[in-house]
Amino acid sequence: MRFPLTSARRLGLPRRAVSQILLTQLAIAAGVAVLATGLFLAPLSAQLDDQAMRRALAIAQSAAADPALAAGVLSSGASADSPVQSSAERIRRATGAEYVVVLDLDGIRRSHPSADRIGLPVSTDPSDALAGREVMEIDEGTLGRSARGKVPLLAADGEIVGAVSVGIAYDSVRDRLLGAIPGLLAYAGGALAAGALAAYLLSRRIQRQTRDLAFSDIAGLLAEREAMLHSIREGVIALAPDGRIRLVNDEAARLLGLAPDATDGCAGRPLEDVLGAGRTADVLSGRVTGRDLLTVQGPRVLVANRMPTEDGGAVATLRDRTELEHLGRELDSTRGLIDALRAQDHEHANRLHTLLGLLELGLHEEAVEFVTEVAGVHRTTAEQVTEKVRDPLLASLLVGKAAVAAERGVPLRLAGSTLLPDRLVDPGGLVTILGNLVDNALDAAAGSAAPLVEVELRAEGRTAVLRVRDSGPGVPAARREEIFTEGWSTKQPKAHRERGLGLALVRRLAERQGGSARAGEAADGGAEFSVVLPEALR
Repeated sequence: MRFPLTSARRLGLPRRAVSQILLTQLAIAAGVAVLATGLFLAPLSAQLDDQAMRRALAIAQSAAADPALAAGVLSSGASADSPVQSSAERIRRATGAEYVVVLDLDGIRRSHPSADRIGLPVSTDPSDALAGREVMEIDEGTLGRSARGKVPLLAADGEIVGAVSVGIAYDSVRDRLLGAIPGLLAYAGGALAAGALAAYLLSRRIQRQTRDLAFSDIAGLLAEREAMLHSIREGVIALAPDGRIRLVNDEAARLLGLAPDATDGCAGRPLEDVLGAGRTADVLSGRVTGRDLLTVQGPRVLVANRMPTEDGGAVATLRDRTELEHLGRELDSTRGLIDALRAQDHEHANRLHTLLGLLELGLHEEAVEFVTEVAGVHRTTAEQVTEKVRDPLLASLLVGKAAVAAERGVPLRLAGSTLLPDRLVDPGGLVTILGNLVDNALDAAAGSAAPLVEVELRAEGRTAVLRVRDSGPGVPAARREEIFTEGWSTKQPKAHRERGLGLALVRRLAERQGGSARAGEAADGGAEFSVVLPEALR
């Protein structure tokens, strides 16, 4: 199988899906690590700046709180040996600040780490501090870039006599930031290594699940699968391990009588919610096991097979056997008719021999009586049926079944209450129902001591009521519902078709017309099957 080259192949990237996934995951992990490190460093820098400025401000506030410093500004001049310079240098050395500068109301330095700058104006604007406001900032001065804190210097009476400016070298802030980077990189590297390991393990798992196929191979297989599933003339249903539907192809939707858009709408729904409870759902879900299982869904007879998948799900296939089943039943009817004709031919030959003997013996009157009696029996049977059953299809069916029953030695008679007018909406459906019930009754009554099959057909308004009674062994009460299940039968299967569908079809046909089919016990023993079809007559 050949597939076209993908764009990844043209760009020189690995063609296997697992390799592409691994590279993608590694790139994502590396990107996330870099992004997380950058996002952490950005606020860390601002946090260190803020800490440095607050520290400078705290030192300035402590220095300005010393009353001797304010008194020195008022009493001494700007000189290197003044008490203000001595106090400021002592504070600078004790706190580790880069500088502690005391200035008067004119902005003239009274202290400075460089004695030659004492008596000179400050290099930055002191107006905010001299106006009584505290200041925190990062700024450039004569000693370079620093984090600064400025506070007003107050005399004993609360009057502003100057200001105190404290600076912390910004290089120390940068050093702290750079010192944190190796640790951050170590953590980021560890996270990247863990992500790479997880990506590798995940890619190995994906490799096993995808069987080391390339993305183009997977896409090609999916396209071929979709084309195959929706073009084959066999229904396919894929089920998940929890019994939910994964896939329904077009043929399966048609066979199951689902809506045209069911191929998409059924995905993810439980099987019973889509099909309802019944044998079809039991077969597809695996509650009924076996090969070539028969089931009836709506008007169709289906053959189902189920194959489990490795993940605990299953794939079920459906084939339409409706036409084959109809052909099988027509073959049964044809064989029954042939048997009846053969029996009549044999009986007719016997009667001709009898008539010939009567004529050769000269018993002409007896011969006339014999012919009259034989013709009258057949005419009487046909007249009795057509008198009570006006529909020609049903009447023909009963006449033919009567001939078959006579050959098998089972009398077939109509109940006295039988009367069905020729106003049936669906005579073909009633023929199928009656034919199945009569065949089953003949099979059941054939081995009884006093065989008999009785048929009752009558109309109650627009409702048709059908009852078939036999003299057979009957149906146990516990199994009177089970016998209407597809595949249930006490008979050996025939060569051309499966058993166990007749009664299931009878009930489905009755329910399709809003009626019912039930099994019970006849008054004289044996079984009695009743079918009620509302709105069956015009």
